[in-house]
Amino acid sequence: MLFDKILGFFSKDLAIDLGTANTLIYVKGRGIVLNEPSVVVVHTGTKDVVAVGKEAKDMLGKTPTSLAAIRPMKDGVIADFEITKLMIKYFIKKVHNRRLFVRPRCVICVPSGITQVEKRAVIDSALQSGAREVYLIEEPMAAAIGAGLPIEEPVGNMIVDIGGGTTEVAVISLSGIVYSKSIRVAGDEMDEAIVQYIKRVHGLLIGLTKAEEIKIKIGSAYAMEEDKKEIEIKGRDVATGAPKTIIISDEEIRQAIADPVNAILETIEIALERTPPELISDIIDRGIVLTGGGALLKGLDKLIEKRIQLPVILPENPLTCVVMGTGSALDEMRLLKKVAIS
Repeated sequence: MLFDKILGFFSKDLAIDLGTANTLIYVKGRGIVLNEPSVVVVHTGTKDVVAVGKEAKDMLGKTPTSLAAIRPMKDGVIADFEITKLMIKYFIKKVHNRRLFVRPRCVICVPSGITQVEKRAVIDSALQSGAREVYLIEEPMAAAIGAGLPIEEPVGNMIVDIGGGTTEVAVISLSGIVYSKSIRVAGDEMDEAIVQYIKRVHGLLIGLTKAEEIKIKIGSAYAMEEDKKEIEIKGRDVATGAPKTIIISDEEIRQAIADPVNAILETIEIALERTPPELISDIIDRGIVLTGGGALLKGLDKLIEKRIQLPVILPENPLTCVVMGTGSALDEMRLLKKVAIS
């Protein structure tokens, strides 16, 4: 017990947004200190770690047979336990300047639809990576705290958090989640939809990294009044196998991602249908708060406003709302005890 206290004194507590696309870490007293892709490159034979984070993401789709680039998180949960453990251990050491005797307390956010088995995997992974204590907080709750919503008051707050692997839609009141729905449709599904559209319509093969780049540069959910945007794409011709270059427009990308975007809209509609009337009136007055990387998709807020007929609010930095909310819970034990899940 005394040894644990000594380790705790030297170890800064961490809040971790363990995302499908990126892992963000908040250190108590310092703020966000790490934002890296959730990717690990290992030797296929020895399983030794070659690269983690940004360096590893740069290798996706480019590794020789002796190396494997792995994304250990899928749909917001652990898909590869051993690789996740190595990734968390690497990131913890990195934020603690690679000190060996590090035993931080960790608060980790997880999807609201997570199973008991998946919860156990997250906790075990963090404990085996060196954490001395692990608390879990649901992503929509963390996002709501990070967006500055009054979650402890008796008012309805609707949050839509669109990450890489999952979209979380929740209604929060009195420090609890009144209704939540987690769907495994988010940024990654949009990237895959772009890959399939370009293959089907243009006969061109591209990778997911290129699809994400296209989405960021010209992707949109709603036709804006700006000039038409186009991008040149290079890939491999499906029929001949030869290199091929095409020009694709923002309108085509809207068509490509229409299905995942509609799935998100339908989830918001279902959430509103199942919310108690007293809280619906609050949401009509206060609007829907959009967070996560998916909130940055151009025109998505306008499309939701048009279809749902409610105002949509974008926080100053939607990407960091989850980790900042998790960090706020880490900083305030009273709040953490209210919102942590078992």
